[in-house]
Amino acid sequence: MPELPEVETVRRGLLPVMEGQRIDQAQVNRPDLRFALPPNMAARLTGQVVQALRRRSKYILADLSSGETLLIHLGMSGRMLISGTQLGQFHHAHPAPEKHDHVVLTMQSGARVTFNDPRRFGAMDLMPTVSWQAHKLLADLGPEPLGNGFNEAYLAHRLENRATPIKSALLDQKVVSGLGNIYVCEVLHRAGIAPNRLAGDLTAQQAAALVPLIRTVLSEAIEAGGSSLRDYRQADGELGYFQHTFRVYDREGQPCPACATPIVRLVQSGRSSFYCPSCQR
Repeated sequence: MPELPEVETVRRGLLPVMEGQRIDQAQVNRPDLRFALPPNMAARLTGQVVQALRRRSKYILADLSSGETLLIHLGMSGRMLISGTQLGQFHHAHPAPEKHDHVVLTMQSGARVTFNDPRRFGAMDLMPTVSWQAHKLLADLGPEPLGNGFNEAYLAHRLENRATPIKSALLDQKVVSGLGNIYVCEVLHRAGIAPNRLAGDLTAQQAAALVPLIRTVLSEAIEAGGSSLRDYRQADGELGYFQHTFRVYDREGQPCPACATPIVRLVQSGRSSFYCPSCQR
């Protein structure tokens, strides 16, 4: 599933095509994705100007001139694809419609934004902009890891006396929003902390030291356009590149870049954790 860097990369790719632009036509090709799509969705989108394109955690939020906000979640395989416009050095012509093109937005510029999702684990919804934070998918989210609300004192307090593995604690979206399996594995390797170590066993200094590491790893991943493992693509169809710099994730049996010890895979709550048993304690 796309994590914060992938979603932020998609948002940035959509910005020049959507923000400040009117949706001349919205086409909704099915009644549901992971959840039912909102009633009269096409009519509520058509004619509206996208006043701002934001991100909260793993969600893209498009504030509309109607006073509503369009929420977009990519799910496991969802992609936002741009066509009919110049992206970098290349002009992307409109492709032939595909089976899994579920929502298509034609902008006033002639550009087209297509939400394609073969597995239909993605989601879209419309909500009042003034109360967007109360939406059921957003209300319980923790602070943004790149925002001011996420700091050393906050994280040390949230991890104190917590009797769960540190990896599980960092994946808890109520503690910090937007982190996923890939980047937590990479952060813990840089921190020298084993993923199965109890969060409450970390000293306040160790917990605090995770904050700048989280910010660094996420920033590096955004700069690289995210990580492309299976379905993820940037809005222009290009792959992300951060997977080429993974230190531990998906590198079972390969040498640790710091000490050459083979990377170990551990299953935690049904998810694979990758770590160096020598560097991480």
